[in-house]
Amino acid sequence: MASAVKDSRPGYGQLLRTPGAWTFLLPGFLARQPFAMLTISIVLLVEHTTGSYGTAGTVSATTGVAMALFAPQGGKLADRFGQRAVLVPGVLVHVAGIAALITLALSHAPLWALLAVAVPTGASTPQVGPMVRARWAARLGGSPLLPTAAAFESVTDEFTFVVGPVLATALCTGVHPAAGLIAEAVLTLAGGLLFAAQRSSQPPVTGGHQAGAPRVSALSVSGVRVLIVAFLGIGVVFGGMQVTLTAFTQDIGRPGINGVLYGIFAAGNMLAGVACGALAWKTGPRRRLLVAYGLLALATVPLWAVTAVPLLAANGLVVGLCIAPALITGYTLVESLVPAGARTEAFTWLTGAVALGQAAAATSAGRLADAYAPSSGFLVPLAGTALALAVLLALRSRLLPRGTSQVVTPSGASSGGADGDAAERGVGHRTAATVD
Repeated sequence: MASAVKDSRPGYGQLLRTPGAWTFLLPGFLARQPFAMLTISIVLLVEHTTGSYGTAGTVSATTGVAMALFAPQGGKLADRFGQRAVLVPGVLVHVAGIAALITLALSHAPLWALLAVAVPTGASTPQVGPMVRARWAARLGGSPLLPTAAAFESVTDEFTFVVGPVLATALCTGVHPAAGLIAEAVLTLAGGLLFAAQRSSQPPVTGGHQAGAPRVSALSVSGVRVLIVAFLGIGVVFGGMQVTLTAFTQDIGRPGINGVLYGIFAAGNMLAGVACGALAWKTGPRRRLLVAYGLLALATVPLWAVTAVPLLAANGLVVGLCIAPALITGYTLVESLVPAGARTEAFTWLTGAVALGQAAAATSAGRLADAYAPSSGFLVPLAGTALALAVLLALRSRLLPRGTSQVVTPSGASSGGADGDAAERGVGHRTAATVD
């Protein structure tokens, strides 16, 4: 019965005892730290050298757009040729791009030169998070540990967003404006190469498709396209919060608390992620995604009107608490929507969508902060999440697991429409007959 499956659901302890897991978890943790440092470090350096949040947001956004456009192609190549073959050259190009960007910014180069270097820098950003998720999926198969792994990865991501912005801000404001990017490059080089060296845990290379099966692109799956919109909205929250908090703290003469405020926001995300992985959910991931996203949109409403630092910290914490459930369920749904040979690509599409949303929000929030009050940039997360929620509600039927058409209830009635929770609860443990 379903209750037996849920009551026996394994937790973090069993997940971390998975054979071979630590061989990619530790280097993967080190290699993904720079991801949370990149955009805020660019914003702080370029704003220091140009005096404009709009310009800083534009350079940061260009990096994010390039990352979003090229990351899925890197994921597709990783599925086809292996993660190491993509990661090693990408790390080297990225470090070279960071060095060039620092040099140009400090020499007060024109905007077009900064943008020209921002493109390869963003395009080569190592997508270690999706690669770790693909390794979990390959190692766990259809195990009920998969949702726990998704939650664990979300917690790991959010921990990096607690540490990364605080570290980058402290380095840029306390050491040198370029120190954040220098640290990002060093961590990328060391962590990326160490992660790439772990060959035994990388997913099998299938040449882009399984034997006897046609090659499938993750983007051809309609559910993935819906999730991309959802993750765009989440990226808008990240980007809008980063730039607007920077402008707000500068405006009140307390730039040092920028990293603290963003860290509180990310800490809420991390705490919610821990809880999501520890709970045995009675509802399917699709419904959880819709509920979490609705709460996220509501939580962004009062941000633009808050002027007191304690209230802003509290509001940011609530926003963070609403993000993790949406991220976790989105990544969990990939396992049921996408064939195994295209999952790294699918994960990179979602990560790229976050980066693209972050980039768009950084530009928009920066322009609003320059033209109006600094807190006006908080309108960007509100608009982004509201639009994404509307798309999710309209296209929620696309998020049912592959092959789901009808679900037979205990009374003998069939349902495959608006709810579909019985089918959804089979995600991660399809071998169990789950009927509620």
